[in-house]
Amino acid sequence: MIEFFFDCSSPWTYLAFHNIQPLAKEFGVDVDWRPILVGGIFNSVNPSVYASRETPVPLKARYMKKDLQDWARSAGLAIKMPPSVFPVNSVKAMRGCIWLGDKMVPFATAVFEAYWGADKDISKDEVLSEICVKVGVDPAKFFAGIADQAIKDQLKANTDEVMARGGFGSPTIFVDKTDMYFGNDRLPLVREALQRRKASAA
Repeated sequence: MIEFFFDCSSPWTYLAFHNIQPLAKEFGVDVDWRPILVGGIFNSVNPSVYASRETPVPLKARYMKKDLQDWARSAGLAIKMPPSVFPVNSVKAMRGCIWLGDKMVPFATAVFEAYWGADKDISKDEVLSEICVKVGVDPAKFFAGIADQAIKDQLKANTDEVMARGGFGSPTIFVDKTDMYFGNDRLPLVREALQRRKASAA
């Protein structure tokens, strides 16, 4: 099994979310999608992210823009940094991912597309309502569902769990519970782990 801890507020997570699906299918393994709040992780164990945003290294920042576009081109995705709001409060969207269960993947895909492709503020109820309609979810039921304390608690529990297991950002990926990988650019290593797993099973 692959566990995929993710927050839709990260473009690198968008890439990994997109790219890991055909990889999992190729190896015939399930993905356990685990929504988290990456801001909670940064606040708790990785505050250096905020420092790097406040005082970026100009050359590195310029290269990271190119790097993101190179990866987006490779994945066939249109990704652009949202000029209107960044970072974004993704708590309602991530609670929605938990509440939706089996419909999580199409919803999360639409959230990624809205924020990273169409510059829509996914913290806004009207944007989330549009996304719900797009994926065939009743917006009224959605907002009632994400207000449930059990959904809020599960999002916090997921976030706490990934930190307890060594995670420090999004996406954090585990193969067979203990083998951890961080980021879209580690997917070739995830592939190798799945190949080793398949070989040992044979």
